[in-house]
Amino acid sequence: MSDIALDTNILVYGHSGDDRKKQVGRSLLKASPVISSQVISEYLNVMQRVFKKEKNVLIQTTALLLRKCIIKPIILSTVELAADLIGRYDFQLFDGVIVASALEAGCNILYSADMQDGLIVDGTLKIANPYV
Repeated sequence: MSDIALDTNILVYGHSGDDRKKQVGRSLLKASPVISSQVISEYLNVMQRVFKKEKNVLIQTTALLLRKCIIKPIILSTVELAADLIGRYDFQLFDGVIVASALEAGCNILYSADMQDGLIVDGTLKIANPYV
């Protein structure tokens, strides 16, 4: 398994007009990160809604984009862990699922631009904003 996981915003910033954000997002994808199936769903939604990508092209390019990533499915244990994390850390609903996925995958770092930078979850997973 990879020791890093990515939040949805890191994938989306890989398409940003901001060259720095684009470069960081794309370089993190090259590290074969863990990607939660929750992140994939959110990414597809944003890319279709905001960037107006046509669905057939979007699904094909997403498959290529994620080819070297480790995909972590959401299973019952993920949802149960997310419920616990939301209760203890007050994460937003989908963030709780993403953090739970990263923990279950054994990641050390979850890169996110909108979660609390520097937060250590359960003593093992650090949330890091790669843009600060």
